[in-house]
Amino acid sequence: MKAFIKKHKILCTVWLLTVVVFLGLASYYLVRANYYKTHFFPGTTLSSIDVSELTAEEATEKVSRYVADYLITIHEREDESERIIGPAIGYSYVPNGEIEKILDSQDEYAWMRQLKISDAKEIALATTFDEALLREEVRALDCMQPDQMVAPEDAHIQLGENGYELVPEVYGTTLSFDTVYQQIADAVMQGEREIDLEELYLNPKVFSDDRVLNECIDTIARYYGTSVTYEFGKEEPYELTGEMIQSWLTVDDAYQVHIDEEKVRNFVQYLASTYNTYADIRLFKTSLGDKLKIGGGDYGWVVDKEKEFTQLMEDLAKGENIVREPIYSQTAKKHGENDIGSTYVEIDYTNQHLWYYEKGELVTDTDIVSGNLGRNNGSPDGVFKIVYKQRNATLVGEGYSSPVDYFMPFAYNVGIHDASWRNKFGGEIYKTSGSHGCINVPPEIAEILYKKLEVGTPVIAYYREKVYLTAENARISNAHSYIDEEAYKKILKREQKKAQKKKEQEKKQEEQPSGQTEE
Repeated sequence: MKAFIKKHKILCTVWLLTVVVFLGLASYYLVRANYYKTHFFPGTTLSSIDVSELTAEEATEKVSRYVADYLITIHEREDESERIIGPAIGYSYVPNGEIEKILDSQDEYAWMRQLKISDAKEIALATTFDEALLREEVRALDCMQPDQMVAPEDAHIQLGENGYELVPEVYGTTLSFDTVYQQIADAVMQGEREIDLEELYLNPKVFSDDRVLNECIDTIARYYGTSVTYEFGKEEPYELTGEMIQSWLTVDDAYQVHIDEEKVRNFVQYLASTYNTYADIRLFKTSLGDKLKIGGGDYGWVVDKEKEFTQLMEDLAKGENIVREPIYSQTAKKHGENDIGSTYVEIDYTNQHLWYYEKGELVTDTDIVSGNLGRNNGSPDGVFKIVYKQRNATLVGEGYSSPVDYFMPFAYNVGIHDASWRNKFGGEIYKTSGSHGCINVPPEIAEILYKKLEVGTPVIAYYREKVYLTAENARISNAHSYIDEEAYKKILKREQKKAQKKKEQEKKQEEQPSGQTEE
């Protein structure tokens, strides 16, 4: 019996302790449940803000502090950034009862289960800010200062020191205040803490990879790679380089490449002015051994400017390295200072003599009769060339008709021919009984010259004294001593006055008594 009672007491004690523990735990559970009726469970976050164990009022205060610490970072170009802080714009939280609603919806009796998990909730952080203050902050940003902004520039082609070049685009840092302000204001309203302005910058419209720009540069490069080397026999060649050609280029607003034709023509004119020898004054060593300056005539190199221009334009379009001679309308025997060469006819009108040299060797020479100076039919002087040769020609002029066996014209209608009607040549016959302008030679000499001379053979004809030629053949053949009739009349009048004055002075001296002199 005693054992039973003892056992009963033990059971009662255990039961009582169990009841006590249960009641204690139940009380603790209920107390904690009551606590979490007004407090957030541990691990609870509202929009990433930890509100564990906080009342709605305390959570609201913490959210308000978080909002008050608001900071937005503004990312700009060139790795720059700036910030606007919440206090500077009156940024604050506007409670809207959402925190209380979340807490009220919390099942306080589930607090034990909630101890093992986190409860992250997103809430609408209703905020407010002073728009006027935000405008001031935005306007004060470095990136919004006009003197800090760099305007965007389109990629373009410009002419620099080294020719045309493609200039890359410039993105710049130009921003519109209204656009930037609106974007930042929207970000602030959403509570965003970062914003990138990259999409807000004014950008160029044309970029370095633009097809038109690159086609333009390719065209320019083709011209730059072009050259034309002009050859002048054994003389130094002249190279028209790519650099020079590029200086003739123009690029229009549509980036189409054009060649300035005026500059091309100017170059062709330079080529002609430099290398033409037509009617140049030449220093000529005569058969008598002295040297004379002989100008006039129609002999020499002449660049055909129109054909050369056309050919050069075609060459430039090819984009190649071209070697050639200029296009001539007239050529000479050789290039260089002595373009006459060593095969030529020399006519000394003053000494009335003709020489013919072939490769520097005298072939024949003869006395001649040239144009009658007394009748203004003086033969043209200058450097000419044999234009053609004709057998059995009849020379017809005003008041005469003369058949000849050999005719070799060199200055318009003036030429060398046989004069079978003459039995004397040389001397001063030409001054009073000369020809109408042609060069009369003995028949046997005319035959030799006709057989030997080739068309194009230079003819150097000159006077050693001053003469005046007024005949039409002298004008047309560009004779060195040609002068128009009006000018010649003035010269004659001036010379007549001089002669008259001299005659009067001589007469006056003769009339004075012997031994007296005029005071």
